[in-house]
Amino acid sequence: MQVTKIKAVIFDLFGTLIENFNAQEYRQVLSRMASSLLLPEASFYDLWYNSFNQRALGIFKTLEESIRFISKELNKPVVKSGIEEAIRIRLDYTKKTLVPREDAIETLKQLKKIGFKIGLISDCTFEVPQIWNTTTLSQYFDNVIFSCSVGIVKPDPRIYHLACKNLKVKPKNCLYIGDGGSRELSGALHIGMFPILIRSPYEKDSVRYEEEDWNGQRINSLSEILTYFNRRGSYKESNFNFSPTLRD
Repeated sequence: MQVTKIKAVIFDLFGTLIENFNAQEYRQVLSRMASSLLLPEASFYDLWYNSFNQRALGIFKTLEESIRFISKELNKPVVKSGIEEAIRIRLDYTKKTLVPREDAIETLKQLKKIGFKIGLISDCTFEVPQIWNTTTLSQYFDNVIFSCSVGIVKPDPRIYHLACKNLKVKPKNCLYIGDGGSRELSGALHIGMFPILIRSPYEKDSVRYEEEDWNGQRINSLSEILTYFNRRGSYKESNFNFSPTLRD
């Protein structure tokens, strides 16, 4: 029976290591931002949501740039004090969300103990790298890639290859763990990684961009990853289904 040597485990961030934005709570945060800017809530929400890729690609490099873009699109000027308040609301919410799931830290510790390199690929906006080094998660990673910092988003093959290059591993020696947003699992599969969907059974009403259907391997919690490895970091491929049918 073929045994594969895994050398690195690469994680998504939102919906994987931390909870995804709750849709109702996220809407309330954007409503508060719109109110502070004296902009119409519905229009602000639509423009903010639909400009995610521009923020995730680093086209807008600050929150103020994003806000001024929306202000210009709506042809409604905003005052400096309103911008500052909206920025505070957004940063406070980002800090609140960057809290590891219950089993995240222990799982990362155990993976490091086995000897894996640990990577992160996140489609995210500039607030995340701004706050990242203050989080409890940051110390466990050998390499982190934020889309807004490199100007590439998933499922672009370049972002996965960049992670492999930085970790000095080949795609075939990498597990990729994500919640399926941004079509990330098919992106990982197409370059030769072994992707696994994580979806917590208690998670409801979450915000995901470009979600894909996935009938490959699934787990319900991060700690489940550990059950597939021996002490040398190898696993039997028969434990996994790495030939899923993708339905975007």
